[in-house]
Amino acid sequence: MSIVKISKQALVVLLCGLLVEFTAQVDAYGFVAQSNDQPAASPAKQFPQELQQLVAPIALYPDALVAQILAASTYPTQIVEADRWMQGHSKLKGEELANEIDKQDWDPSVKAMAQFPSVLENMDKNLPWTSSLGEAYINQPQDVTDAVQFLRQQAHNAGRLNSNEQEKVTTQGSTIVIEPANPEVVYVPAYDPWLVYGYPIVAYPGWYPVPGIFWSGIGLSFGIGFGIGYFGGFGWGWGHWGYDWHGRRAFFDHHAFVSHSNEFGHGGFHHGDFGHGDAHGGGFHGSSSFHGGSGFHGGSSFHAQSGTRSGVFSGFDHGGNVRGFSSRGQASFGGGSHGGGFHGGGGGRHR
Repeated sequence: MSIVKISKQALVVLLCGLLVEFTAQVDAYGFVAQSNDQPAASPAKQFPQELQQLVAPIALYPDALVAQILAASTYPTQIVEADRWMQGHSKLKGEELANEIDKQDWDPSVKAMAQFPSVLENMDKNLPWTSSLGEAYINQPQDVTDAVQFLRQQAHNAGRLNSNEQEKVTTQGSTIVIEPANPEVVYVPAYDPWLVYGYPIVAYPGWYPVPGIFWSGIGLSFGIGFGIGYFGGFGWGWGHWGYDWHGRRAFFDHHAFVSHSNEFGHGGFHHGDFGHGDAHGGGFHGSSSFHGGSGFHGGSSFHAQSGTRSGVFSGFDHGGNVRGFSSRGQASFGGGSHGGGFHGGGGGRHR
């Protein structure tokens, strides 16, 4: 009996040793048990101040252009590809350009951005901002809409948003609508998004002011307008876009725009969609069959929420090239920092 008892004790000791060793190996290799039934964590909700910071560069654009930008920002990979394509086909103009754009395998919203090369360039060179804007619109479209209207009201109160020869600004109840004064020509206002609203807004981290749509004054400047006639005959052209301020959504072909992008998920932006600063040959190209059925200059104390968001765009500089930068994770937007933005260039040039 004593031998049997000793054998049992030895067996217990052996099993315990094996269990300890197995556990150590699991920890060493970083294995984590996950339940398939456990729901994925919801994306962190952004505060109004954060959303205002995101929409500040576009809030004073014409309504349809705001809709196009918000829709296209949900396809950041395609934004990179489209801007590279435009740079490589700079000799194309007018109808020839429109025909070639129509052949591309981009979402209609991205094709629409090709009508405004300087705006497309801005989205590419400020790619971390673009991705953050896209994720915010996917997760909080109504809050993003409210942020646009809030900033328009601030600019109007400051005397910087009024009708002129380039655009028509009207008030419908509590909603401010911006439309081209000439339906055939769209002017993109150039302005400093961190100063134009009558009070300083924290500049988006790493913001790069693109000449042509950035102006260092405190008001709005208008340069050469963009003729949209050549693009009107295509299903992604200017006339297919607008903003439903009552429904608080961008719309495409009279329906609320629904993004079919798979570039955003519960885990944030899929960084693997980009490689070596080039979206060609590796990035997600979206659904080609989509149909619209759808420094801060003074003291501030609000802080960004912690958590992983798509705006953590490690790996891209102002030209989309790989670098070590994270647009999120800058936990404090407190006073003193202008986010790297400077007040040079821009003027009123739009081409």
